[in-house]
Amino acid sequence: MSDDTIAKEWPPVRGDYTVVDSRSRICVATLASDMDPFPGACMVGSCKTENLGIEKIIINTISNSNIRYILVCGNESRGHLSGNTLLAIHHNGIDEQGRIIGSDGAIPFIENIPAEAIERFRQQVELIDRRGLVETNKIQELINEYRSRGNPFPEPPMVIETRKKKQKINREIIGGDMMIAPGILMDSTSGVIFAET
Repeated sequence: MSDDTIAKEWPPVRGDYTVVDSRSRICVATLASDMDPFPGACMVGSCKTENLGIEKIIINTISNSNIRYILVCGNESRGHLSGNTLLAIHHNGIDEQGRIIGSDGAIPFIENIPAEAIERFRQQVELIDRRGLVETNKIQELINEYRSRGNPFPEPPMVIETRKKKQKINREIIGGDMMIAPGILMDSTSGVIFAET
């Protein structure tokens, strides 16, 4: 059975999270707190950094149109302030340099995803700010309240390619000008080590 609300390979990026119900409308970001998965949530996981952690949340969210809410709970990540930064990117976006506007985090920069992905995230989800909330029964109540609320986002999943292709460096071997060991030479210009023929 195909589902046009969820990307084929979902979630596209790995992280410190557990997928519970891919059709649920709500995800739970527990910030620096580690919590067991909650029934009825789409995914539950921590977000301890204000850059890569937030990029992963955005990529995994926009590739599943069912997700309409993110519950931001748990204890704030000291120094990184990932909760503050997640709310800032949702409210304000990024500037031309990729800096998250309004974040108090140490390194609030988005470097691996395009601005269109951030705009899609801002349109698709509503954040529920409950930073500091660690009582599991209250978190579960919020999940129960939002898990079936509303419809999927009306656009298909947006998949962002994040793998950086390794650049192959062609090195021309000029000649072995440095002996490493008997019969083993190095071309100091290219850095290539080879056996003497």
